[in-house]
Amino acid sequence: MYRSHVLVCGGTGCTSSGSPQIIERLNDEIVKQGLQDEVAVIQTGCHGLCALGPIMIVYPDASFYSMVKVEDIPEIVSEHLLKGRVVTRLLYDETVTSGGVKALIDTDFYKKQHRVALRNCGVINPEVIDEYIGTGGYEALGKVLTEMTPDDVIQILLDSGLRGRGGGGFPTGLKWKLAKQNDADQKYVCCNADEGDPGAFMDRSVLEGDPHVVLEAMAIAGYAIGANQGYIYVRAEYPIAVDRLKIAIEQAREYNLLGKDIFGTGFDFDIDLRLGAGAFVCGEETALMTSIEGKRGEPRPRPPFPAQKGLFGKPTILNNVETYANIPQIILNGAEWFASMGTEKSKGTKVFALGGKIHNTGLVEIPMGTTLREVIEEIGGGIPNGKKFKAAQTGGPSGGCIPAEHFDIPIDYDNLIAIGSMMGSGGLIVMDEDDCMVDIAKFFLEFTVEESCGKCTPCRVGTRRMLEILTKITKGQATMEDLDKLEELCYYIKNNSLCGLGQTAPNPVLSTLRYFRDEYEAHIKEKRCPAGVCKSLLSYVIDRDKCRGCTLCARNCPAGAIIGSVKNPHIIDAEKCVKCGACMEKCKFGAIVKK
Repeated sequence: MYRSHVLVCGGTGCTSSGSPQIIERLNDEIVKQGLQDEVAVIQTGCHGLCALGPIMIVYPDASFYSMVKVEDIPEIVSEHLLKGRVVTRLLYDETVTSGGVKALIDTDFYKKQHRVALRNCGVINPEVIDEYIGTGGYEALGKVLTEMTPDDVIQILLDSGLRGRGGGGFPTGLKWKLAKQNDADQKYVCCNADEGDPGAFMDRSVLEGDPHVVLEAMAIAGYAIGANQGYIYVRAEYPIAVDRLKIAIEQAREYNLLGKDIFGTGFDFDIDLRLGAGAFVCGEETALMTSIEGKRGEPRPRPPFPAQKGLFGKPTILNNVETYANIPQIILNGAEWFASMGTEKSKGTKVFALGGKIHNTGLVEIPMGTTLREVIEEIGGGIPNGKKFKAAQTGGPSGGCIPAEHFDIPIDYDNLIAIGSMMGSGGLIVMDEDDCMVDIAKFFLEFTVEESCGKCTPCRVGTRRMLEILTKITKGQATMEDLDKLEELCYYIKNNSLCGLGQTAPNPVLSTLRYFRDEYEAHIKEKRCPAGVCKSLLSYVIDRDKCRGCTLCARNCPAGAIIGSVKNPHIIDAEKCVKCGACMEKCKFGAIVKK
């Protein structure tokens, strides 16, 4: 029995910051101090506070060390693990109080969260099936196979109100019911782990921190609809998630939790992985299934829907990682438990990946109905550098921008759609007063144009025409007629594209036109970018009264665009200026301004 357990984050973020080296050094120092029989080092998944990685938590006192470096390890081992003296300087400052150290759950980042999908992330070693079983893992599968009928399983999901967390928000129980009702000699269960929205990493973190929860839920789904084969479609750019899924599948097979005659009930179900090459369009369910079949990932016309004719032409259900992560807990705790969280039409919790202009970059899981203000100001820690909140982008390239006037909106499916955005898979990118909303719309449209599969003309051609107009606007070359044409194109593409990628591609443009039309008009009428972002509309000017002639700006200008002699005011040659801002950054007298 160990007296101390040291949990070290092994998610992608912390891994990129050196957590594998920290674990290696930690084990070496523990052996050096003769503590190998007293202290266990456990690699976990993501703890959520990604901005503070690498993260280490020492139990039983739950000391939360943040931004740990390899060189800090000898001190942590000799002082904390050997002598019992916490290294205060390395603690997450939110846990440090005048009276000592407070629990992590009482910090602003965690206290308003309610972890269901993320309940095991950062808690267990995802590569050890016994740790998942120790937290109640596979009990839901056992209960389903020995105590419930397939109709019972589907009914509990219907009663829970669980809706798909992949963006569409379709009722999960209804999707399963439709697939069960279709008689076929073969059915399939698919998991969409092809998370592709810029700034989104919710599903990746679940797969890295708790892969068995997805396997268990997919097996439950197989029992409910009458399927014996599942596929997880995961992007190859998630190497840690892929490795842990492979380990989890092998362990589950070894324990007879996948394969033939599970729990001795005669139920057969197995899961295989399929790696995606990173095509965003393969997040659309029919394109994903086409890719699993070994064909080019392009969407199919619907109907027929996958529940009728999906993978290999057979009835298929497809849910994303977060949706599956909720299911074992719903089975164990009941529909009423899940439905007690959230709002009337959006039950349960939602995981968001916070990014952009915010202090606490990372993963949060909140009850539906939590306001945007609570997420950004309280959980996220607010906007850095005293800047003002301007907008939040939800739903990635498929979503829209939520302006400051809707800062207090309760986040759920229907509220976001009503204001021109959408839940999406859960990316939430925060923008401040220094962001140009025209440039933001252009950024997301560039992504969509690049990722369009090209199968249908409205998306293939229409999005490119939209991008051309947006580019003209950001260069100050557009007219008000172009703005009207842009809006017209948005609605045409939205109404005529084959799949969800094209149908939602205009959303970032439409939402920014709706709430920030004045910025579009400033670019067109005044040839001015109010946020000072669009380079073609920028100019840098030296205030001759403030310039001391120190030559620092001229020495740091990469284009040689600044002219002047020592102790005399300088000027910027607009023809040579590349608008990099280096001069303004280096000027110690505030003499250079951006216009």
